Amino acid sequence: MTFDSLLKTNHLMTTMLSYAMLGQTGARQLVSRTRGRFMRDSRCFSATAAHWNSSASPAANQKTPSYSYIIVGAGSAGCVLANRLTEDAHESVLLLEAGPKDMLLGSLRLSWKIHMPAALTYNLCDDKYNWYYHTLPQAHMDNRVMYWPRGRVWGGSSSLNAMVYIRGHAEDYNRWQREGAEGWDYEHCLPYFRKAQCHELGEDRYRGGSGPLHVSRGRTNHPLHKAFIEAGQQAGYPFTDDMNGYQQEGLGWMDMTIYKGKRWSTASAYLRPVLGRPNLKTEVHCLTTKILFDGNRAVGVEYTQDGQKKRVFADKEVILSGGAINSPHLLMLSGVGNADDLKQLGIPVVQHLPGVGSNLQDHLELYVQQQCTQPISLYKSQKPFHMVKIGLEWLTLFTGYGATAHLESGGFIRSRPHVSHPDIQFHFLPSQVIDHGRVASKMEAYQVHVGPMRSTSIGWMKLKSSNPLDHPILQPNYLSNDIDVWEFRESVKLSREIFAQKAFDPFRGPEVQPGPQVESDADIDAFVRQKADSAYHPSCTCKMGAPSDPMAVVDSNARILGVERLRVVDASIMPSIVSGNLNAPTIMMAEKAADIIRCRPALVDPGVPVYQPPTLDTQR
Repeated sequence: MTFDSLLKTNHLMTTMLSYAMLGQTGARQLVSRTRGRFMRDSRCFSATAAHWNSSASPAANQKTPSYSYIIVGAGSAGCVLANRLTEDAHESVLLLEAGPKDMLLGSLRLSWKIHMPAALTYNLCDDKYNWYYHTLPQAHMDNRVMYWPRGRVWGGSSSLNAMVYIRGHAEDYNRWQREGAEGWDYEHCLPYFRKAQCHELGEDRYRGGSGPLHVSRGRTNHPLHKAFIEAGQQAGYPFTDDMNGYQQEGLGWMDMTIYKGKRWSTASAYLRPVLGRPNLKTEVHCLTTKILFDGNRAVGVEYTQDGQKKRVFADKEVILSGGAINSPHLLMLSGVGNADDLKQLGIPVVQHLPGVGSNLQDHLELYVQQQCTQPISLYKSQKPFHMVKIGLEWLTLFTGYGATAHLESGGFIRSRPHVSHPDIQFHFLPSQVIDHGRVASKMEAYQVHVGPMRSTSIGWMKLKSSNPLDHPILQPNYLSNDIDVWEFRESVKLSREIFAQKAFDPFRGPEVQPGPQVESDADIDAFVRQKADSAYHPSCTCKMGAPSDPMAVVDSNARILGVERLRVVDASIMPSIVSGNLNAPTIMMAEKAADIIRCRPALVDPGVPVYQPPTLDTQR
């Protein structure tokens, strides 16, 4: 969401970059309609005739291609699975993506709107690489319709997001275990975070040092970032040197999926390096419209490409990795979901699973903005001359202000006493963002993106029709619980308190938003309803749980309950939303699921220490 607002407003920038690059046109690609459901039975299936009898598959009698695995969606999870499953040379994988590739003519530079970190709002704010979803009007937010960008390109939302690498808190995963996701506690998840990661600061018990996903810290050394971290300590919060490590609580420097000045999506980390493998085939511009079943066994998928309807078959499994909207959408279109809803639309029921599309969870955030008295924010960088200068430096050297998303500091705090772990998150930005970056900033300013992390407002999604081209109905039910309103009110008050500290004295001008006139609790609540917006973290719509849970959709091996040879691996299977951004957890889940699918022993790190505050009797 950051500095891109400055890149976004100017046609001059686009023209200059196009000439400078001479070749890279757009980079779109396969993102997110990947849907993976792995079979219901929790045992690993061997490739024997007993389990994989080709005569049971329509592929045996048709001249149609078949693969060991079909992965629907080349996003944050799908790219990981494609890489790991093709490590076994005897297995074949087809990766289908609804969008385009993430590079034009093989050039990062021609696809600068994706790969330049500072250019991120270009693709957040149009539908070129983006599903461009919208919610129903929100009754508790002045009937506003919320915008939900989701990636439709290779890399999925990891090719559109703000590149902030946040894992969440250890207790989020221990909660998953309590909610029925057996084997998904922190001790079993941490090794897969490490396996994925290559952190520039090196390996330790929490960080990975040799994985494909490069993670780095900011390079700008901006005085406003330093002021924010110092102000947090002056307000009584600890400094944390790694909010993804031993201690999440506190303020500090953010980790980012940026490598050598370029966005490091899962397409960059996992997919493009293995495109030469003979057992991996990729297809783009493929809208998967139906899962094909033989009874209750998934045997393949149907998709459209270039106006043609095509079918392809899986000898082992179909895996959905389309994300928290597209995976349940495809399941329902294929007859897996609430039977009553499906019958109303004339969709034959394969499996009654009322949890499909239920349990929808997201993060809301808002911006507390302060005018800056010194000309050091990113405001002037959004002027045409500076935009061209920044763009050309990035295009030639991959350095400078174009090589960061500028969300380089942030933190996590507890909203009140007796909260076991942080429930409020900060992203600090030395600039002003207006309307998702679709409007250029108007002044020298800085802001903090802030919001509660564990909302109790739960939503749902349903089919609008049986037409795969129709977007589903999205109802997040934002702020429908009083505790969410209270936590947002505290978020505003605590942000103001940090901005009032001595560290900001050299920079602090008038408050821009909410504004000095917003003082009472009622005024703050009204501001929240008017200005809070999605942090783009939909999740939990195919939740993992015990088979005895009537709302569970997949078991702890990511297999669809009641259906064979069908799995889902993406953010939709989270039992509950984690305390932080979702890209890193989604990649971790795909790494872990890959081991499950390959029947490999689970990695575990028993007894890993996690920070506990000295007392819970106080808020800080």
